[in-house]
Amino acid sequence: MDRLNLFPDTTTIEHGSLTIGGCDLTNLADQFCTPLYLYDRATLDNAVDAYQTALAEFYPGVSGLTYAGKAFLCLAIAEWTQQHNMWLDCTGLGEIAIAVAAGVPRERLLAHGVNKSMEDLEAACEHAGVLVVDNLTELQHLVEISRHRSMPDLWLRFQPGLAVETHAYTQTGHAGSKFGMDALQILQAAQLCREHALTLTGLHFHQGSQFRDPTPLARGIDRALDLVQKIGFGAGWTLSPGGGWGVAYHEDELPQPDLADYARLVAGTLVRGCKERGLSLPRLHLEPGRGLVARAGVALYRVGAVKQIGDRVWALLDGGMADNPRPALYGSRYSALPVRDPERPAKEPVWFAGPYCESGDVLIEELLFPELREGDLVAVPVSGAYQLSMSSNYNGGRRPAVVWLDHGHVQVIQARELAEDLFRRDHRLVKPAGTV
Repeated sequence: MDRLNLFPDTTTIEHGSLTIGGCDLTNLADQFCTPLYLYDRATLDNAVDAYQTALAEFYPGVSGLTYAGKAFLCLAIAEWTQQHNMWLDCTGLGEIAIAVAAGVPRERLLAHGVNKSMEDLEAACEHAGVLVVDNLTELQHLVEISRHRSMPDLWLRFQPGLAVETHAYTQTGHAGSKFGMDALQILQAAQLCREHALTLTGLHFHQGSQFRDPTPLARGIDRALDLVQKIGFGAGWTLSPGGGWGVAYHEDELPQPDLADYARLVAGTLVRGCKERGLSLPRLHLEPGRGLVARAGVALYRVGAVKQIGDRVWALLDGGMADNPRPALYGSRYSALPVRDPERPAKEPVWFAGPYCESGDVLIEELLFPELREGDLVAVPVSGAYQLSMSSNYNGGRRPAVVWLDHGHVQVIQARELAEDLFRRDHRLVKPAGTV
């Protein structure tokens, strides 16, 4: 069954029910309620191994992985990154605080961000080993901060003026993008670093997310190397062409994009480009987020009403846009399987929608599916990235519990929000003195 190939590596069908990480999904739903998010440890570990193996095979220099925390970050995920000796990419004070609480050491904490506040910059200077500078204004702030405290190593974020083939909302390197600096600004930033004795050790760029064709990255790397040649980096410098390599979300997108194609092109272009320009090979850092966690995550929902309007069958779920806004934001496609007897034949196309008061709260459209009834469980694969990290409390929705599955062992790594959590930050109005 093609849809099973979207699910975590440990997924099996036992006694007519979906099982992940040795755990029956029906039992998990009964124990922890739905919506429920599951992360399979084995799939996470296998994804890291695949990236590290590809880098070792194709790149002759020093290489490493930085996990992009924006994909999904909590204490347990931060701790897991350190078990694999990965760097952790944090955007701003909030993510830095999570990393510090999880015990991520300075030398493995990388600070990112487009419009960093002074609080963000101060936190990065205190806790990060590397800070990626997005713009000249930010660099001027860092010059001022450097007068009263030590500084992390700096990388400059380059906007190469090139895009990859993906949704417009996830393109980041094209001309006109809000991210990074153009070539002239990069050279100005490098000069400013020299004038103020700031330690500049690398260049970063990112052309987009969820792409399948790595070819445009070759031009981006070449443009970055042209700048490196002008800046005059010595030995020990770093180049990070970001992450963004895609994963299949729907059976129509299978097979999964070949990671070897991505690693081979990046490594080969970098080796060739450095040789042509007489540059020493840099430390190559890839920054996958989705590529490590998307397929390890599964969202589990319970069906409420099933109704037919005209020729359309609607299965209404107890979660949707509040825990996964991606379909509403940029038309992301998902698939699903019933937890009970998942191999039974499909009966008809079904539209899956959530309980929220928005026409855009449609999780999956027109998916061939077996007959459903109230109370059935539906498992949505490839739910590990950019769902919970983009979730909201719209319509008073409470964020779901997240459980960690590790070879039959189950651990809650994020508790389900309670109703009182929704107004925990609120303050009642105080009547002015003398009013009734």
